[in-house]
Amino acid sequence: MIALDAALDSSASTRDATVRPAWRTTASFEAAIVLGLVIAAVGTLASRVDVVLIALPLLLCAAIGVDRTPTAGAQSTVRVQVVRRPDAQGASEFAYTVAFDAPADAELVHLRLTLRGARAHELLLTPVATVSGSFPVLHSGRQSIVTVDYRVIGANGAWISLPMPPLVAERVVAPAIAPLASVPLPHRLTGLTGTHGSARPGDGGEFRDLHPYAAGDRLRRIDWKATARRSQGFGDLYVRRTDATSDATLMLVIDSREDIGERVADWSTDRSGLGGLSAMDLAREAAASLAVAAIGTGDRVGLLDIASHDGVVAPGGGKRHLDRLLRRIAVSEPSSTPLNRRRAPIVPAGAIVYLLSTFLDDEATSIALLWRAAGHRVIAVDVLPSPRVDDSARHTRLAHRLVMAERRRRIADVLANGVELFRWQEDDAQPSRAVVLRTLARAGRRHQ
Repeated sequence: MIALDAALDSSASTRDATVRPAWRTTASFEAAIVLGLVIAAVGTLASRVDVVLIALPLLLCAAIGVDRTPTAGAQSTVRVQVVRRPDAQGASEFAYTVAFDAPADAELVHLRLTLRGARAHELLLTPVATVSGSFPVLHSGRQSIVTVDYRVIGANGAWISLPMPPLVAERVVAPAIAPLASVPLPHRLTGLTGTHGSARPGDGGEFRDLHPYAAGDRLRRIDWKATARRSQGFGDLYVRRTDATSDATLMLVIDSREDIGERVADWSTDRSGLGGLSAMDLAREAAASLAVAAIGTGDRVGLLDIASHDGVVAPGGGKRHLDRLLRRIAVSEPSSTPLNRRRAPIVPAGAIVYLLSTFLDDEATSIALLWRAAGHRVIAVDVLPSPRVDDSARHTRLAHRLVMAERRRRIADVLANGVELFRWQEDDAQPSRAVVLRTLARAGRRHQ
């Protein structure tokens, strides 16, 4: 398999691949030779001219096939171009073009075109042909746009090449960034400098109190007016103390073990998540939006994937760190192998943990409880899409009700143990995520 492109949201990508076809004779060519010789021999032995004439077309076709044996070393070139552009409705779509340049000995190209890894189209094309089309961009993350499988057919169908290595045009679509005015912070800030007011005395924050001058206080902090009002004797000085400013550490934890879509009927099939929003779409959007908002205020953000040992980004800040975070978030995808952790992953002391999961099993909730027991503030971000059961069978709807009942019980347990929760998707159950985030942010400031 040859991956043509994995560029992150670049406007266009073009790659080509040139191979030498490995030719073999077809069954029809071999059957024409054998059947023609047999019929000709029977007609000759029976002295039947009409029977011999029946064999002549078969032998003629076989002779043409032998005469037009493909040239060894001839090359076949395929060029795939993928462009992301806005469609007529203002949304985004992928436009693709597949161009062939087959050897001169070829008469047809047998093409299998697979779009978005799901829809396969079988086509017969001329040796020099171009196939183009478009489809809307439905998901973020790494995705297969066009997969090209083909083989070349020689003269009269006598020769056919072995299937060429499939060409896969991939793109990484960056998630949407939702503007966030408020981001919940840890209950206690531990950073030495930043943009948030903390509960300890220091420089740079809001007014704290007036305090008698002590060793180590700076002379420029002496408040002479307060000293004149409060001093009881010679040498009594008062200084103005302020709160220190601190930064926060946020850990974004993505549960990428599963990616389910809106249609409940597809949850147990391979097509789950192909149509409409999926859980990973919401998780990527939530993680990217939280990262942009937090780093924009000077905080440090890290990333952790509980289903993969490779999806770890240490906490940091700045533009370059944000670019690295967004890239890692964009390429996060469901893991093919379930990962059962015996202990919760280690997160920095004093960090707030955002756990993005569907909470359809006990794995994510048990890890959230371990983090909460360790003293971290844990906010569970529900990324389960609003389910659609209108086109599901009766037994599917019943199974969905049972799964949702277990999920509600699981969420109630973590809420009772101090874990906070909000849904990322705005729907009838939660019309505005901005209001929920503002409420959670105020709750965190009361404890700082």
